[in-house]
Amino acid sequence: MRAEHVEPGDPAAIAAALRGRLTDPIGVFAAPGRANLIGEHTDYNAGLCLPIALPHSTYAAVARRDDHLLRVASVQQVEPVEVPLSEIAPGRVAGWASYVAGVAWALREDGHRLPGMDVVVDGRVPLGSGLSSSAALTCSVALAVCAAAEVDPDRASLVRATMRAESEIAGAPTGGLDQTVSLLGKEGHALLIDFADHTTRQVPWRPEAAGLALLVVDTRAAHAHSDGGYGQRRADCEEAARTLGLASLREATAETVEDLADDRLRRRARHVVTEIARVETTVDAVTARDWRLVGGLFDASHASMRDDFEISCDELEAVVETARAHGALGARMTGGGFGGSAIALVPADRAGAVAAEIARVFADRGWGAPGVLPAPASASARRVS
Repeated sequence: MRAEHVEPGDPAAIAAALRGRLTDPIGVFAAPGRANLIGEHTDYNAGLCLPIALPHSTYAAVARRDDHLLRVASVQQVEPVEVPLSEIAPGRVAGWASYVAGVAWALREDGHRLPGMDVVVDGRVPLGSGLSSSAALTCSVALAVCAAAEVDPDRASLVRATMRAESEIAGAPTGGLDQTVSLLGKEGHALLIDFADHTTRQVPWRPEAAGLALLVVDTRAAHAHSDGGYGQRRADCEEAARTLGLASLREATAETVEDLADDRLRRRARHVVTEIARVETTVDAVTARDWRLVGGLFDASHASMRDDFEISCDELEAVVETARAHGALGARMTGGGFGGSAIALVPADRAGAVAAEIARVFADRGWGAPGVLPAPASASARRVS
């Protein structure tokens, strides 16, 4: 068995194909998925995160309609979905189309007048991969809907609108990391996000200059933010903060979390506090080009997510252990956990061999082939046609 290399596709060709599915298209817009370098489950705790945007994007083409319908179609789905714009509300739209409808609803809630629209999407971020296909969808659609409505809100307001779309219409809890980097990421940079005040800073991320590559491995194990595990971890963190008398775990320290009597809450809070500290150290290490320290921080982050936050699975453990055994400087799961993807910082000339070893381990255990994605830090959401 070989790992399947998942390429991002040619933006011009994808855009041309989508335009051909609409009458009088206004444009085609793309928004990337993301790989979080470090800072997991810290966004909804007012903490720090350090993601990069991926070259893999979701594309959305839009055309206006003469009525007040939103008609949504996807290259990956058989049947389109139609819903009157006025009827979009929490609990009224189900399935994948709820993410698209949610964007229209959130922008209307922000006071924008929307026309009827035909929207066609093509998702090139692997579904269920933990690489934020959902944010890629909502952010690409947000740009498309704004173009149809002839409005140009700032990116910060679009982050808030896409977050509301996911949490209030699609029913998927989100802390905002994914939408922020999808809308604000920059080629060749990681994005340091501080969720205490929602400020961001671009951090140069160029491991290739040191002969290294970031390997992203999609385990293709089940992953979904709306299945309860993510929401329960968030509830645990909120309960831990309340028990400590704090507004959020950003205010906690390594010492104060040990005062929590409940073992589960103590471990959840310990992960958040130590993970925020690891983000700060990682930024310093990346700036200093201390790649071995970066790798060690990846390893420590993974151990914390596995042991204190309990969001790993057999497939993720296999990727991390195999990558380390074959030369990775460090490896960790990325995303919400419970499946999805892992990242490994590997010598560039060993990347193919590491991927092959991971695929061999998967085959030996009777699992399907993993996917491997190229992961240069890429550009944010944009118009492509």
